[in-house]
Amino acid sequence: RETAMRRIALFIATNLAVLLLLSIVCRLFGIDQMAAARGYGGMGGLLAYAAVFGMGGAFISLAMSKTIAKWSTGARVIEQPQNETERWLVDTVRRHAQNAGIGMPEVAIYDAPEMNAFATGMTKNSSLVAVSSGLLQQMNREQAGAVLGHEIGHVANGDMVTLTLIQGVLNTLVILAARIVGRLVDSWMSGGRDDREGGTGIGYFVTVMVLQLVFGLFASMIVMAFSRWREFRADAAGAQFAGRGAMISALQRLQANHGESTLPQTIAAFGISGPLADGFKRLFMSHPPLEERIAALQNFSAQR
Repeated sequence: RETAMRRIALFIATNLAVLLLLSIVCRLFGIDQMAAARGYGGMGGLLAYAAVFGMGGAFISLAMSKTIAKWSTGARVIEQPQNETERWLVDTVRRHAQNAGIGMPEVAIYDAPEMNAFATGMTKNSSLVAVSSGLLQQMNREQAGAVLGHEIGHVANGDMVTLTLIQGVLNTLVILAARIVGRLVDSWMSGGRDDREGGTGIGYFVTVMVLQLVFGLFASMIVMAFSRWREFRADAAGAQFAGRGAMISALQRLQANHGESTLPQTIAAFGISGPLADGFKRLFMSHPPLEERIAALQNFSAQR
């Protein structure tokens, strides 16, 4: 539990650090001060400024997601299957992709003792599906096939793009709100004067720094809530492509041997399972508890 909380804290800190670094860079190069001194060109100008940095950063991360995932996990893309397991893996991904109506993803294996897998990529037709060596060793073909169906479900549902859009919109709102309040605080501290060189004082800079951290924390809760919801949808996709019994069996296998994920924080939210937490910490979980996911599939099956 303690390790899980450290991972969650690291994930949040990474997102907040991006916003903090953005503000510092803008401050050092005078971008923020110059824009603030000119009133950001009105509310429309401020919104454009926030959108460029908020949405731009999110989509740059998405565009680099496959490269970062391969580098951070050491994943080896299967160009030409070298054995029967690799042939089965590529064939299974191809079958699921065809059933989902998407382009064939790159297929990779990364070395890790845990049972895990992830999918990422900028578009449905340019994605990457990777599985751990531990999953291939510890799951039978039926269970592993269901996990692959789950990951193809993420791709077919456009989860990576949607998550990026949500993160980008929230980053934009964080930047926008922090600067609006920062201008109000700065104006109050200066007694309403706006004749200083650069147009902003220390009150503006400190307020923006603090509020981006605070607002960014709440934004992370929203992103994690969507991340948890999309896991249920991906489980349903896995059940559709590989069979409900196989998907339930795969989740039960994960539940029986659930441990800490070794996936890097940059792609941890895209794994088949993630760290657990209780109480307030649950708001920052990227994945719902496995028992809830199993129950959702079982209840859906019972209702049919």
